[in-house]
Amino acid sequence: MTKQNLVEMTQDLVADGSLSQRDVDDILEAARKRSETQPVTREERRDIMKVVTTRMRGLSFDKLPLPLRILSIILIISSSLSIVGGIRILMGAMENGVFSQIEGTTISTAVVATIDMVTAAISTILSLVIGIRLLRGERGALSPLLTANMVLTALHGVCDIMLSGIGFELLLSLAALVIQIVVSAYLNPSLVQENNLRSGLRMLDTETQVRLGTLGLAEPGEGYIRLDFFNLFWVFMVGSFLGLVVEIIFHMIYIEPGVYQDRAGLLFGPFSPIYGFGAVLMTVFLNRFKDSSLIFIFVMCTIIGGAFEYFVSWFMEIAFGASAWDYSDQFLGDIFGGRTCLLYASMFGVLGLAWIKLLLGLLLKLINLIPWRLRYTVTGICAALMLVNGIMTLQALDNWSERLAGHQPATPVEQFYAEHFNNEYMANRFQSMSIDRNKSARPKA
Repeated sequence: MTKQNLVEMTQDLVADGSLSQRDVDDILEAARKRSETQPVTREERRDIMKVVTTRMRGLSFDKLPLPLRILSIILIISSSLSIVGGIRILMGAMENGVFSQIEGTTISTAVVATIDMVTAAISTILSLVIGIRLLRGERGALSPLLTANMVLTALHGVCDIMLSGIGFELLLSLAALVIQIVVSAYLNPSLVQENNLRSGLRMLDTETQVRLGTLGLAEPGEGYIRLDFFNLFWVFMVGSFLGLVVEIIFHMIYIEPGVYQDRAGLLFGPFSPIYGFGAVLMTVFLNRFKDSSLIFIFVMCTIIGGAFEYFVSWFMEIAFGASAWDYSDQFLGDIFGGRTCLLYASMFGVLGLAWIKLLLGLLLKLINLIPWRLRYTVTGICAALMLVNGIMTLQALDNWSERLAGHQPATPVEQFYAEHFNNEYMANRFQSMSIDRNKSARPKA
């Protein structure tokens, strides 16, 4: 079966505006038979899903059910009133200087409060648009809007917990989320089948790669490995771990012989994200140059590593007044304000050279040990945990910096970090880091 046959078959199956599980099974079976002789390409999978989503999103109600008609009117009225009220509050805040109230909070609290306000504003506008489109009977066009609004509602609820704890506003957010989920399921009864088709095509692609022995490899002309989320996430994880191990050993041998120092860069786990992000950057920029000369790869990795190290040092100092290294006494270190130097940039070059030439292939073999039927589930769970780890690390550093400057924890999120990640804990966890608020860009206490 050719690409055109697969696409035409899909068009015929969704012509009536529905997609049953049997239709999904028929499409996947046809694609599986075709893959036995010729792999289904990424472009083909995209074209198949485009046919499905375009058809489903173009559907409308012939007659809008009464409950949805009432809901659409409520959404339009309540959203319009909320927008008008929000504009009046915003104008009053700008005139009266109400925004000055955030000066007594930590940066993380101010950021959470800002995200809370922005998500609430965007969600209100989206609710108005949803109400209007619902009243017009545009069933298919509402699916992406409802999905986006559900994400915003969930984010708004999380921000409420961090700012005010668990209260009445959280119950409102949960109720709104449940209503949106129910409405979304009613508006697009084929949404589950659509997701099943998408995941089925993706699993078929993985199965085909396993059979051909090309799992994780890029398509011809696109470099060495696939630059997809799965591969890059594990590049980050392995780079973060190996970089931390190398740094600890280097410190025990060269900096302070025989002295162990915890050099971790995250709140939880043996990870140093600067090496993880460095590995990702080197992989992305040099993926097409794996077979290039050793000198070229070394020079590029030196430049990428040095520039990234400089940026991280600058960001940590400006944001938190934090400093984890100072190379001012090293050759060319004073030129870069101690943020990087030729020696340590060259170390990135050596590590990058080993990474591109040797370790990248071993990494691919390592991550391919994850059972291919579970690889996306395992990666999704690990990515969610690392995201939480990263966010909590930044918030813990922020609150640590503020406490050292004399700020007393006030909001629930500040009290949480003061109780569970106090100054003693933070100093022991980030042993190579020092905090000097005078170096940050924040208002001085």
